[in-house]
Amino acid sequence: MEVARLSDIQGIKIGNSQDMDAATGCTVILCEQGAVAGVDVRGGAPGTRETDLLRPENYVEKIHGLLLAGGSAFGLDAAAGVMAYLEERNIGFDVGVARVPIVAGAVLFDLVCGNPRIRPDKAMGYEACLQAQSGIWTEGSAGAGTGATVGKGHGMERAMKGGLGSCCFRVGDVLVGALVAVNCLGDVIDPVNGQVVAGACRRDTGELLDSEAGLMAALQGGGDPFRGNTSIGAVMTNVALTKAQAGKIASMAHNGYARTMRPAHTLYDGDTIFTLSVGDLVADVNAVGMLAARAVEGAVLSAVRQASALAGFPAWRDGRKRE
Repeated sequence: MEVARLSDIQGIKIGNSQDMDAATGCTVILCEQGAVAGVDVRGGAPGTRETDLLRPENYVEKIHGLLLAGGSAFGLDAAAGVMAYLEERNIGFDVGVARVPIVAGAVLFDLVCGNPRIRPDKAMGYEACLQAQSGIWTEGSAGAGTGATVGKGHGMERAMKGGLGSCCFRVGDVLVGALVAVNCLGDVIDPVNGQVVAGACRRDTGELLDSEAGLMAALQGGGDPFRGNTSIGAVMTNVALTKAQAGKIASMAHNGYARTMRPAHTLYDGDTIFTLSVGDLVADVNAVGMLAARAVEGAVLSAVRQASALAGFPAWRDGRKRE
């Protein structure tokens, strides 16, 4: 297994657009020739678009774009910009009188970071598509990860910066990669050594806390103190998949969340992973799913390690210690 780049996967283009003052943004994955797609939603508070279409029994086989955005449900507006961009280029599902671009998507809650009145919209979605054509995009506090935070188990006042991250592996000709916007309730853990990379911390000392302990305390005290969560992402591969297989790989990829986020898949998260297949290679689905989980692990860790401090939330780059 070798480390590769998402750009090595032909048929995929990625672009970001963000408002750094408002601390929000969106990321677009364009698959202009179409991609067989699947999805698995594990969190209890998802904000999604066109996920029912990806069920194996439903009609449309391929999507043309995928939106990952901040802004909570408001951020789904950015999909209109992706549709407009694709329609201008005559890309979409042919219905006779028009071509309808099929754009799936998911959003995360970042309204507590920056300006809650400014969210990703049609213009921002369109701009992300333009940026995708350049082939240049950044990780960390960018795109859908601009306003992302992690470690909210002890309240937003002790959360740290999340972000957008990627990871890709090559085995022979097979490529499997992941792109994730990390905005989890819990802490981010390095599965190799079990150490907390980023999470709840004290602002004055930099001491890392335990978000699971905070969740336990909330159970005893009652109420719902947790807001501002959901990690969303996509697995991409050049292996030919059916919709059912793509959905299974998305399911297996959630193991990457479970290994790196503690806790993951809570009622306060809308954790979602899509799978996009843009190739024609033949490979074992189980092996692809295993690689997908590993790629998600790497993307999550990259997201918090690449993130920069923003809107008062410190980042891993600032240096943190644990008792």
